[in-house]
Amino acid sequence: MEMNEESDPEKHFLEQLGQRVRTMRALRGMSRKVLARVSGISERYIAQLESGKGNVSIVLLRRVSNAMGAHIEDLIPTADAGPDWQVIRDLLRKATPNQIARAKDILAGGGAAAQRKLSFSGIALIGLRGAGKSTLGKMLAEKIGWSFVELNKEIERDNGLSVAEIIALYGQEGFRRMEQAALGQLLARKELMVLATGGGIVSEPLTFDLILSSFYTIWLKAEPEEHMTRVRRQGDLRPMADDRSAMAELRNILLSREPLYSRASATVDTAGLSVDAAAARLIDVVRPVLQNEARAFGLRSVAV
Repeated sequence: MEMNEESDPEKHFLEQLGQRVRTMRALRGMSRKVLARVSGISERYIAQLESGKGNVSIVLLRRVSNAMGAHIEDLIPTADAGPDWQVIRDLLRKATPNQIARAKDILAGGGAAAQRKLSFSGIALIGLRGAGKSTLGKMLAEKIGWSFVELNKEIERDNGLSVAEIIALYGQEGFRRMEQAALGQLLARKELMVLATGGGIVSEPLTFDLILSSFYTIWLKAEPEEHMTRVRRQGDLRPMADDRSAMAELRNILLSREPLYSRASATVDTAGLSVDAAAARLIDVVRPVLQNEARAFGLRSVAV
């Protein structure tokens, strides 16, 4: 007789656990080989874990989560509380006792939530490497007269290390902390900008929430084959170098990140388009946004 989820809850739990590990790995843009190397766990064992056949110990699961710069509780299957839950959880981790007390009071119905009005900081471009964030971002910034900023280059400038060196020295968690700090410094400038983000910024809930609330965010989307072709043309296969299954890994990364990328205010599909055609499509999307924001915040109207 075939067992269902209720009659074999352990099997179902392990399958869910494997799916969460696989999704978290893809969000971080890590191949299975890279995760195995960083965690010190064999690639074969990680494959078993992701397929729902690994009876993982809590110690090994902790090593896997640490290697990905994630919290171990993120890997434990629970009822889905929606995309805001991770943001709330991370805010609580950083909150003072007084802030936690106020939040508790609000959630219990004893207070009114303070409304925070964020200033408009500009246009943020998200998407996988090879989506055209740098190329199209520069063209858009030049067209509208704003500064163009690449977040990864700001991180490198602030820390005197390349992204690869930062990850090698401090791991994914260290890089994400530096990414959040760099974003905070950019927002403190109070300048309008076109911001090109790293492809994995969506994997850090607080940082991505800050992007969504501070910028009009646009997902630059393309077919996986186009992403791979463009990245190879740039001579950069990080973090999938020397991986025979690089294309499969890229598809898995895109599939895992799509629900987060789709939270952007708009999507511009660059598949099959020339650079000029993609830029024209991006400008068409941005034009009404600039007009609306100019009216709302009293900004200088930009002709595009």
